[in-house]
Amino acid sequence: MTPGQPATPPAPAPASERGHGHHRATPWPEARALAARAGAGAAADRPPVRVPLGQALGRTLAEPLRALTDLPSFDSSAMDGWAVAGPGPWTVREESVLAGHSGAAALASGEAVRIATGARVPAGATAVVRTEHSRTGPVAGPVLLHPLREVVPGQDIRPRGQECRTGDELLPAGSLVGPAVLGLAAAAGYDEIAVPVRPRVEVLVLGDELLTAGLPREGLIRDALGPMLGPWLTALGAEVLATRRIGDDAEALYEAVTTSAAELVVTTGGTAAGPVDHVHRVLDKAGATLLVDGVKVRPGHPMLLARLDAGRHLVGLPGNPLAAVSGLLTLAAPLLAALTTRPSAPTPPGGAAPPSPPTAPGEPLAAPLRDGVQGHPHDTRLVPVVHRDGLVVPLHYNGPAMLRGIAAADAMAVVPPGGAEPGRRVELLALPWPTEPQAATATPVSPPAPAQGACFT
Repeated sequence: MTPGQPATPPAPAPASERGHGHHRATPWPEARALAARAGAGAAADRPPVRVPLGQALGRTLAEPLRALTDLPSFDSSAMDGWAVAGPGPWTVREESVLAGHSGAAALASGEAVRIATGARVPAGATAVVRTEHSRTGPVAGPVLLHPLREVVPGQDIRPRGQECRTGDELLPAGSLVGPAVLGLAAAAGYDEIAVPVRPRVEVLVLGDELLTAGLPREGLIRDALGPMLGPWLTALGAEVLATRRIGDDAEALYEAVTTSAAELVVTTGGTAAGPVDHVHRVLDKAGATLLVDGVKVRPGHPMLLARLDAGRHLVGLPGNPLAAVSGLLTLAAPLLAALTTRPSAPTPPGGAAPPSPPTAPGEPLAAPLRDGVQGHPHDTRLVPVVHRDGLVVPLHYNGPAMLRGIAAADAMAVVPPGGAEPGRRVELLALPWPTEPQAATATPVSPPAPAQGACFT
């Protein structure tokens, strides 16, 4: 086995046949790979849909984008000026050729006609002379056009098919549809393009201790995950059907999981082995197959991934907010990326630090740390960071129950077991929203190294 390469995962087993202690946890890189494979397997049975260009922004191409026409589709003028035929000076014809209008009659050698940018070049034209590179005269008699500099045959004419010919592949399947892709598709003749179906997701927020409004009181806390998970999953390309609060009720959870119309059910809390942690028991009863039962990552190690039935999965997130974010990035993001064929963001060539945060949600880049980060002895650690002067700086407030650090972060740094010293390049996981480099409001300075026994859960 190549050093650093994940071991081949064991065949998944029904939930009832597996424990869920940390000794059964899956290494972090392997867990992400398993989630991606689960999503790819489910995606194979999902035919794409065709949507109008106005609804395709942020999605990916389900098939290659091929030109439906030559671009340009006719010889056109690249500049305002004169279409000329043969060597000058030229006799000026009293007409103009405008964009969007029928072309002028063919030019004979020695003739010129005024032409606008984008207009069809008349037959017989050998060049376009820019207005500022020419003069006309005399005042009396036939008007002649004189060049002020050398005229090269073909200059400032965009020939038909210069950019592409009909049938050329413009972009491969899997390309992210941004504004420029929409423009290219329109130019190439498309009204609709094929994209993967948005995976339907339902969020089930568990816990009797959660409030939906007001200040925390009498042992109750505000639900931070309900408001956060839906928009986060939407940014990852999902169609969020609902966010439901269930409480610590095993029967209600079983009913919700087994009757959900979603391809992916996301639960919060209840993934450990406490008296009201019902997720494993519900998966047992539902006949689910555990693909990942705990991950060697901090925070968030009690996360899980299960296959409910053909094409349907469940991601169980821990209940602590930053631990839940860890679960999203570890399991939900790669699974949804495979379902929506989102492209991966490559590591910059030559090891250069990225000039700005990564832009493909949940996908890796790499950059050197400005400050060292203490690691867990055996597990990967995910730490919120900001970009500063070509480096990434770990943020305060990175405990499992905290959101203050991630709210100001550009990315999450992947710290290997044992930690990382200053200057070490670490993998980065992008966050699925625009960020401004060097604009974080949190203090971008690592806290002192925590004492032994610090909480990484």
